[in-house]
Amino acid sequence: MSFYDAVVPAYLQMLNSLTGLLTKAEAHCAAKKIDPSVLLGSRLFPDMLPLSRQIQLVSDFAAKGCARLTHSEVPSTPDTETSFAELKQRLAKTIDYVKSFKPEQFEGTETKDVTFPAGPDKSITMKGQQFLSAFSLPNFYFHATTAHGILRHNGVEIGKRDFMGTN
Repeated sequence: MSFYDAVVPAYLQMLNSLTGLLTKAEAHCAAKKIDPSVLLGSRLFPDMLPLSRQIQLVSDFAAKGCARLTHSEVPSTPDTETSFAELKQRLAKTIDYVKSFKPEQFEGTETKDVTFPAGPDKSITMKGQQFLSAFSLPNFYFHATTAHGILRHNGVEIGKRDFMGTN
């Protein structure tokens, strides 16, 4: 399996499934007469980030993960989304961005250094394989899973197949 095949399809599967989850969440709000901002601001626990921020972070880990692995310019995306439509638009832009990468851009990246910020005045450097398996993908899936958990906890009728994007 190429490094591209380990990276891009994983990001795309989850970005697409989250788009579907947000569509179901939006319909849930309409059917139950729930103000969408309530669901978008929901958290699993008070010290955790809300649903909207979970989606933004999933988007960031996919886009910035691809950029850092290929030594491309890292995109800057302001976190300004306040509606389901805006979050789905952000996911769509991220999907297009991830799709723009070509397999040859990932050749040899598993052994190249990847440097990324780890706070306001600190950075970490890892080899590409370690960056992907120990940082980028775990964070990506953590925030995707948390978004799913927030929606499920708030009564949106979704399950594992929705999370996997196979429903």
